[in-house]
Amino acid sequence: MATIESEITPEIVEQHGLSPDEYERVLHALGREPNLVELGIFSVMWSEHCSYKSSRLHLKKLPTEAPWVICGPGENAGVIDIGDGQAAIFKMESHNHPSYIEPYQGAATGVGGILRDVFTMGARPVANANALRFGRPEHPKMQHLVKGVVAGIGGYGNCVGVPTVCGETNFHEAYDGNILVNAMTVGVADADKIFYSAATGVGNPIVYVGSKTGRDGIHGATMASADFEEDAEAKRPTVQVGDPFTEKLLIEACLELMATDAIVAIQDMGAAGLTSSSVEMATNGKAGIRLDMDKVPCREEGMTPYEMMLSESQERMLMVLKPGKEKMAAAIFEKWELDFAVIGEVTNSQHMVLEFGGEVVCDIPLGPLAADAPEYDRPYLSKEEYKTWAQVKPLDEVSESRDIGADLLKLMASPNLASRRWISEQYDSQVMGDTLQTGGDAGVVRVHGTKKALAISTDCTPRYVYADPYEGGKQAIAEAYRNLCAVGARPLAVTNCLNFANPQRPEIMSQFVHALEGMGEACRALDFPIVSGNVSLYNESKATGGGSAILPTPAIGGVGIIDDYSKMMTMGFKNEGDKIAVIGPCYPELGQSLWLREIIGNRDGAPPVVDLGDERFNGELVRRLVADGKVNAVHDISDGGLIVAVAEMAMAAGIGVELDAMDTWFAFNESQSRYLVTFPANAPLDRSEVPHEVIGTIGGDSINVNGTKIGIAELRQAHQSFFRDWMEA
Repeated sequence: MATIESEITPEIVEQHGLSPDEYERVLHALGREPNLVELGIFSVMWSEHCSYKSSRLHLKKLPTEAPWVICGPGENAGVIDIGDGQAAIFKMESHNHPSYIEPYQGAATGVGGILRDVFTMGARPVANANALRFGRPEHPKMQHLVKGVVAGIGGYGNCVGVPTVCGETNFHEAYDGNILVNAMTVGVADADKIFYSAATGVGNPIVYVGSKTGRDGIHGATMASADFEEDAEAKRPTVQVGDPFTEKLLIEACLELMATDAIVAIQDMGAAGLTSSSVEMATNGKAGIRLDMDKVPCREEGMTPYEMMLSESQERMLMVLKPGKEKMAAAIFEKWELDFAVIGEVTNSQHMVLEFGGEVVCDIPLGPLAADAPEYDRPYLSKEEYKTWAQVKPLDEVSESRDIGADLLKLMASPNLASRRWISEQYDSQVMGDTLQTGGDAGVVRVHGTKKALAISTDCTPRYVYADPYEGGKQAIAEAYRNLCAVGARPLAVTNCLNFANPQRPEIMSQFVHALEGMGEACRALDFPIVSGNVSLYNESKATGGGSAILPTPAIGGVGIIDDYSKMMTMGFKNEGDKIAVIGPCYPELGQSLWLREIIGNRDGAPPVVDLGDERFNGELVRRLVADGKVNAVHDISDGGLIVAVAEMAMAAGIGVELDAMDTWFAFNESQSRYLVTFPANAPLDRSEVPHEVIGTIGGDSINVNGTKIGIAELRQAHQSFFRDWMEA
């Protein structure tokens, strides 16, 4: 075998993110010293981003099956049956570190990557969503980051022609040095035409399609698996550069080829590029792989096998074709002006063999690269030990609000509740012509040519997860479930993006383990399995001075089905004279509420407890009310509590409400499993069938509460002021 220049020193091993123990495992797996190409391949495949070495043990505990699940975790995306021979395919991924370093391209290529995860399985993408976390608005870099990320998401999604229909954006100082950009895509395919990644058939050709390989993104997966040091700017070359117009061509070319019988297996080149795609295809097919690196299309002169294998250049796919189909496939990709090259073949060696210049430059057994990669059971704190470490104090007695109306105005203008219109206006939400709802509890898109619609929601409340990871994990799942129910959808399945800090710290690993425990319990209780996802660890930065870990952020993407979209529900008030009622019990809990934080300046107390029995009962009840046409508007109660939910319903319609007298606890607490519904005064809900409490009457142009009158126009002005004033500053 040819030697690749450069002696492997301990410094080179460390630069590749491998520990001394892991390097010993490499030596054992090979029975010799690796060359630089082999070391690079081990480094990316064993990175946290690709191997999930700190999380695999715990991910296995999550519920992933249901009668409607066609394919759970392990493939590019999850697949669920949505009836009539159709399937929904979806996944959420992180692009956190790249987006902090270079926000436009980091966010744009995050969208591009998740689109490829979905269409590589045979689906046409029909909707994008996102979950964004930023630091303090007053942080000197934050306006630049927000502008860049939003422009990147819009720039890529709009150009590729897939609507962005929902998302969430939060601000907290814990994200000052490490923002989170989580992107989600949902697609639709015929259930009997799903494409998988297992490379089979000895001698079958391995084909490279899409864009040429460049030097952008090299070591991207390794960079995404480490803390930020103070030299984040120097890592700019590890950020990929995206081209959405090429991605659009790639979607159409792949779908055209998928309509034939040519494809045996297909995989997008995401994190770790050609390395991960080829290793995963061969491993999933229990085969081997041989690649001729001289045939890889390159856009730069003199690229080495090391650079080709580790590049994360965008808009590229790897395929295994049936013998004899190469010419037909090449014609399709040439028509779409994309590169097409046969670069290797499937073997029965269970090895990855790379040739370059007529010599073998890499020969690695596949087992140690993937299935037998390191797996760690990292130490973590017990729930009680974690509470001691987190130092979240019990909530002492809180005085009543002096003016609920004034507090409401202040809350609606605060960064975490202010209108996201400045963001949403930069996204094309209507392209493809099937979008039915944005800006409500969930985004809703028609399944083209049918009466069905898919509802999509992204949810997580990181401050809850920090205060109590177990309850916070439950709540993240429960809120996604509730948002889908609120638009009349039957929740089907979950994807996630598990964003945490350094897992080698027992307190951080405790957040991860206990949040997953809560998530798993909620998924089982709600029949809401997890079918795909991503883990993003080491989200902390030394650049902020002294080290800064993000809040634990298990972002949840929920997908549900509406069988008849004519019965879809929205949250805006409809008719003057309608009654407004709350479904679900209100408990005396203000801990971790936005009112407590923003108005009182207090971060104490336990988060609200999630009663999963209530969550399921109330969700099914609300769906039944929607299906039976007994309610005119529905909105879930979450951040800011009941009074904020009322204000959002009023602003959505431009209609006011006269509310009964209420105290601080009732107005601002964030008790879970609750919905606001409106119904005609002459068709009241039966209390024996629908436990509820009427709290007011719809009408007028203001919200009247406890003698205070807040005009809808004044409320909207406050709500829209934050982004307008910040971005004009």
